[in-house]
Amino acid sequence: MKKIIPLIVFVILSCSSPKTIVAGNDVADTDKGVGDTRTKQVEMLDNNTYLLTETSDDKTYGYDKSNPIKVGGVHDNTGPLNERRFLNALFGPNDRKMMYFRAGSCCPFKTPNGFINNSGMLDRYRLTEIGSKDTLDIYINMYDTGDLKIPFGLRAKEKK
Repeated sequence: MKKIIPLIVFVILSCSSPKTIVAGNDVADTDKGVGDTRTKQVEMLDNNTYLLTETSDDKTYGYDKSNPIKVGGVHDNTGPLNERRFLNALFGPNDRKMMYFRAGSCCPFKTPNGFINNSGMLDRYRLTEIGSKDTLDIYINMYDTGDLKIPFGLRAKEKK
């Protein structure tokens, strides 16, 4: 029973929805913690979509649990929103909109930004390009921040 209570608290905290949404939120300034590696300010297309301009040349970025996309937000309760902001920016390889759903949490890892014993869990999302039956998994870390890039083989929405 003693082990279950911290797990329940961890799940509740990691699944909570954001309390406030600030238009043009400068994520680079709001989620500074030890171990964060973001060097570039994050721009927004709108309140629910990041502007992603750089494609990763690392084929494991986002696709491998050892190299997740670091959207941050755990300190100000915007982690789930930041995950959606990232995913909303993506288009498939055929320039079609992507559908996604959260397939669950997985892959515990150590982070100084974790709530319990300096640990966090990645969120795994399943993505499908509209009109396709192919799916892919993307791993996202809402505990730490890093420079946001377009995963290899995908595209992103552009500023109008």
